[in-house]
Amino acid sequence: MDRSTLPGDTSIEATRVQAGALRKLGIEGRARMTFELSETVRAMAEAGIRHRHPEYGEQQVRSALLRVMLGEELFRRYYPGQCP
Repeated sequence: MDRSTLPGDTSIEATRVQAGALRKLGIEGRARMTFELSETVRAMAEAGIRHRHPEYGEQQVRSALLRVMLGEELFRRYYPGQCP
């Protein structure tokens, strides 16, 4: 294992254990974990938007999330006139 690709706070042994655990999950398990993580990140982003904008309804929260995900230029191009 090439030490230069490891985070500075992770031992080679810890990396081997993690790699072994990921191998045991198999492709389906890793895909499931990835989708769950993606859903968690999306939910956290929505929670942050709701916290900063308690006046937003659900559609406004979804629009704000899309704006963050797509960036301002793409959002304006594909969702002209959308709020917020």
